[in-house]
Amino acid sequence: MRRRSLIALAATLPMAAPAQTMPPLATPRQGAGQWIAATEYPAGAMPAEGLARLAEAALPLPITPRFDAPDGVRSAQMPRAVAEGRFAIGDAFAGALGEAAPVFLLSSLPFLATSAAEARKLLAAARPAYAAALETLGVALLHCTPWPPTGLWSRNPVTSPEDLRGLRVRTYDSTGTETLKALGAAAERMSFQAVAAGLANGSLDAVLSSGDGGAGRRLWEHLPHFCEIGYAMPVSLAFADPARLAALDEAQRAALEAAVVRTEAGLWTLLETRNAANQARMRQNGVTIEAPSPALLSALKAAGATAVAAWEAKAGTAGGEILAAYRAA
Repeated sequence: MRRRSLIALAATLPMAAPAQTMPPLATPRQGAGQWIAATEYPAGAMPAEGLARLAEAALPLPITPRFDAPDGVRSAQMPRAVAEGRFAIGDAFAGALGEAAPVFLLSSLPFLATSAAEARKLLAAARPAYAAALETLGVALLHCTPWPPTGLWSRNPVTSPEDLRGLRVRTYDSTGTETLKALGAAAERMSFQAVAAGLANGSLDAVLSSGDGGAGRRLWEHLPHFCEIGYAMPVSLAFADPARLAALDEAQRAALEAAVVRTEAGLWTLLETRNAANQARMRQNGVTIEAPSPALLSALKAAGATAVAAWEAKAGTAGGEILAAYRAA
């Protein structure tokens, strides 16, 4: 995997000024010896697994992973928290950053990449754009974390287009919201950390998400049905505070750069068996896994195509070039 040195990259990054429209984050800047790596996802989910593997592989650099949105920082806030030095490393679901740049929505575009092979090709085409978009937010890309296929968790079975009408469903990005609203669902984008409250108080009927690890364990307590719609295979992005990278000594730099490559390679290997393991665990916990009817899949793909076209128009030439490279690979 060819990439610029993390230290060389850090030297090129602007120190981003805090956005004036956002309130200050509560967490103070870490001391130089603290390397906290934060994600909003629970232990066992793929992004948390990525941070845990990075910490293990990067020794002697002391990285401490923290899960479940430490200090309330969720994916959309994570780049700012890292740029401000609140955490040394952060992980964010790419789609949650879509308001910052259209490219962050790419991996979760409906039915664009629905297999591991396709997801890897899409990532290869998009990686430079991810890195550049993160640079504008004042952080440096480390590794990318693949997610298993996105499906639809629900209180009641969802196997036909009619089952979507009026369904109060959580989505993870704007294109998912648009796709499901087009089919009559009451779709709302929200972070994963916000889902628990909506399920507990009954304001949500369904959640667009994978069946992955710790994330799945939060869902099957309320949503005993999972429809395998194969919506997308999105990615999360891990990134670092460039000031921390620039301060590393030679041994620490070498350890981190090797750990980044090892971590991402290991996550793709893990993905090969992850979906089967997730499904076995889901069934053990009473989840019924269903296939969508041809009518439901057709309706979702038609609505998804409209969302993809809208993304292409918004992303312009740069987005078109990424899609062309992906489709030609």
